[in-house]
Amino acid sequence: MVLGIITSIAACPAIIGTTEAIRQGQRQNAREQHRGRKSNLLVSCSDPSRKARDINGGTVVLRNNKLYVTTVSPRGRAAKERRDYENEKDPGRLNERGHLFAGYFFGYPDTKWGRRGDGFVSTISDDPPQLNWIYVDKDTYEVKYGLRVQAEGNLVGPWNCTPIDKRLTLEGWEGFTVVEEEEDVWALYFDKDDDGLEEKVEPNRRIMEVELIRKEMRIGKEEVDMAEQEEKLRNGNEAKNNRKGEKNEEKNEKDKSSTRASQKSS
Repeated sequence: MVLGIITSIAACPAIIGTTEAIRQGQRQNAREQHRGRKSNLLVSCSDPSRKARDINGGTVVLRNNKLYVTTVSPRGRAAKERRDYENEKDPGRLNERGHLFAGYFFGYPDTKWGRRGDGFVSTISDDPPQLNWIYVDKDTYEVKYGLRVQAEGNLVGPWNCTPIDKRLTLEGWEGFTVVEEEEDVWALYFDKDDDGLEEKVEPNRRIMEVELIRKEMRIGKEEVDMAEQEEKLRNGNEAKNNRKGEKNEEKNEKDKSSTRASQKSS
């Protein structure tokens, strides 16, 4: 008895440690769930230039294999309307409309980044749904999207985000900039060398630093319905198993009673 008590006391720290490790793992998993949820990218720009107002609060869109930032100011919208009109006359012109970024973190094949981050993907169309990798062109530093064959050999990660504000990072830091390719058309770049994209863009191009903030997309009712169905299915199976277990116990009790009765009669 004394030996059993001593053994139990000795095992307590290990049991407590294991329980705490499990709880920490569960909390970590809960915190990491957001990484797999589709999110839009909102743009914050604090550049002192008046141009910053054109994109501050804008969103990231995908078109023509590159990522762009939408304009939000009335002047920017007017410029967009002019371009849309010109696009109708000349379909070969760059169209500002694009697919709204809807992406999440996803493990890139054959990489070992660990806690530094993951690959990054986004939908490029809704119907049919299709995913592409997000990457930075190794030569131009433009942020692009494409299949693995296009992404391979370029900067594909590790992508991550800050723990509180969910600001996007690449290789552990925020080096995102926008370049005005034409009037109020802002392409997204990553200033990998932290030199203002020197020798990457023409000197007369306007460049501004931006922050990209992940905003989780609204969860549709169909996803909630599916989760409820899964929960009902799990609960139904558990209830069924419980009822089956109760019936087995009743049967065992009856068998025992019959056995005892037989023994007494003999």
